[in-house]
Amino acid sequence: QRPKCIDIPSNLSLCQNIGYTRMRLPNLLDHDTLQEVTNQAGSWVPLLGIHCHPDTKLFLCSLFSPVCLDRPIFPCRSLCESVKQACMGRMQRYGFPWPDMVRCDKFPVDNDLCIEQQNHVKPDNNCTSCKHPLTFEAIVDNYCGADFVIRAKVNEMRDLLNGHKGFLLKKKKKFFKKNNISRKERKKMLPMIKNGKGCSCDIVNSTEEKYLIMGNKVNDEFYVSFVTLWQRKNKDFRRAIRAIR
Repeated sequence: QRPKCIDIPSNLSLCQNIGYTRMRLPNLLDHDTLQEVTNQAGSWVPLLGIHCHPDTKLFLCSLFSPVCLDRPIFPCRSLCESVKQACMGRMQRYGFPWPDMVRCDKFPVDNDLCIEQQNHVKPDNNCTSCKHPLTFEAIVDNYCGADFVIRAKVNEMRDLLNGHKGFLLKKKKKFFKKNNISRKERKKMLPMIKNGKGCSCDIVNSTEEKYLIMGNKVNDEFYVSFVTLWQRKNKDFRRAIRAIR
């Protein structure tokens, strides 16, 4: 079947606003019909919301809705490997292995004629726990993997002698999840960012604001995996809080 050029349909929500509006069909995953493309692409949409890699969309859309040129341009193997490394752990948590149809050894070793990684993640000094995207998927994803989920005000953040960063919480806190955490532990709890002494947590900058803090109990320590401002006005945030209540 000779490839043809068609408009990217509006119901292909994985690949909207990607810098071009026409795609070739069959695509690079050998989908022959638009229905097949949209059905298969739909299952990848939640991965974009988790923001596990800044080039997830670029990689997936280079395959699902490839740009309309005379010859196909595949993603470089390094782009595939980079996205796979960042996202596979999150997928496996929900029972999804990295699919065979996007196996990285199918793609060309980097050369001029493949699509390269665009966003090389620039290191900043913000602790990983403090820079999650505020999306429905990211909040629910972190909730599912957490032992404790609380809404609280933070009195102070302090670098601790053990190399961690501690959150001194105000007394009044609401627990949305408390797996194997006793009442006594909940009262005295000191959530910490593991090895967080050297990084900052820019989002926590007020003693009057409430924060959503999630994490895990390891031995008798409470390690923070996610912290964000309590933002009732944000639509995704409200939806996520309704889902986890």
